[in-house]
Amino acid sequence: MITSETVLDSARQLLERSILYHSGQPVGTLAALDPALVAPNYAECFVRDFVPSALFYLLEGKPEIVLNFLNMVLDLRAQQPIILGHERAPGLMPASFRLPNDSDDEMPIADFGDRAIGRVAPVDSALWWTLLLRAYVVATGDLELARSPRFQEGLRANLQLYLKENFETSPSLLVPDASFMIDRRMGVHGHPLEIQALFYGMLYTTQELLLPVEENRYLLTMCKKRMQTLRSYVRIYYWLDSERLNEIHRFQSEEFGHDVTNILNIYPESIPGWIDGWLPRAGGYLLGNLGPSRIDFRLFTFGNLLSILFGLATSQQAARIMQLFELRWEELIGEMPLKICYPAVEGEEWAHTTGSDPKNRPWSYHNGGHWPCLLWAFTGAALRTGRQDLAERAQAIAAPRLEQDRWAEYYDGRRGSLIGRRANLMQVWSAASLLISHHLLENPAARDLFDAFMLRDENPESEVSLPRATPQPAP
Repeated sequence: MITSETVLDSARQLLERSILYHSGQPVGTLAALDPALVAPNYAECFVRDFVPSALFYLLEGKPEIVLNFLNMVLDLRAQQPIILGHERAPGLMPASFRLPNDSDDEMPIADFGDRAIGRVAPVDSALWWTLLLRAYVVATGDLELARSPRFQEGLRANLQLYLKENFETSPSLLVPDASFMIDRRMGVHGHPLEIQALFYGMLYTTQELLLPVEENRYLLTMCKKRMQTLRSYVRIYYWLDSERLNEIHRFQSEEFGHDVTNILNIYPESIPGWIDGWLPRAGGYLLGNLGPSRIDFRLFTFGNLLSILFGLATSQQAARIMQLFELRWEELIGEMPLKICYPAVEGEEWAHTTGSDPKNRPWSYHNGGHWPCLLWAFTGAALRTGRQDLAERAQAIAAPRLEQDRWAEYYDGRRGSLIGRRANLMQVWSAASLLISHHLLENPAARDLFDAFMLRDENPESEVSLPRATPQPAP
């Protein structure tokens, strides 16, 4: 399946026009180039949004912008403000930054959630930064960068923040609602899957990059233990297929002691009506959220795809997740890959869950909308599980329509048939994701390099080691 050069040229031009320069050096990409931006902060560089752009440039053998971005974000930690009277940990990294208007001598201005709706801390920024550092090292072989004192201090501060002791009894990471890609209230406070996948990736990556010197020994020991227990916990308790659904349906609740089946006291009455008959016997997925007497049966696409790419899901689970996408193609892909979560919350549940958020109305935005920026992760997960056919099918749907719709941010409707009501056009990560997907499908060298970026650790006792690959330019 070959995407037309017209579409690819349009995507490349958008990406090139979005590059931000500071002191003459490229340091990131704008979120969107729409002249009528829905939100003013889309004229900034977001850590999360830059990841597809960064991966694309690494695949093309152009790592300079990624190096500058990594350094920039590390420097911007010092700008962290006191928000609502609270001073937070130094390991937190900004959600985004904007360039000063007047002078290249001034540092860019960082946002740690102080300008965001709801003032929610960007939990995922440091996780993405760590994973991107690893991708840069793998692509360039520049291990000395990660071993430099300032980057070692950055890795150490991140680990100290995310391993900080709390009152949780599970190995998963507790976060507030709206602290990751789903950045508005959507009922995912607690232990959302996407954060667990990123947390696992950060723990795995830090073991590779943090030097095993005496001052790091305790942190590395805790990192390894947490990674192993988190992996087992997610694989066991987050997994849902028809067999597990039947177990939950027959759970006994209010059990005490150590030898219990329903360890989190999940009530069978919490099983939603929509899932009976929707979940095929051949498919399965990782649940959206899990906690004491709390289970979120919604399918959150990005968390499942990242779990495949980072090896958090077993190979068998990964295959069944992709099989679910195939068997429920119309609901999860439809007319634009990919639905961010399924199903949408509606009616009184929507009002209660989202706070009556008009942007998150049913089947729109983060409440069941379709996001083409997820295409890169879907393609990577499909290739990892031997399902290139699914990746090609999704690419064939997305490519012509995205260019025609001027690279829309997201799509509305049960099948993604409508451009998002409040979507930006000229959205950069929509274009970058399509370019990555094309690279992976058409360029074997890029596919090998991308696979090296990702993590693979099926054996709980296996030693981690840093893979090496040489970037090759696109043909």
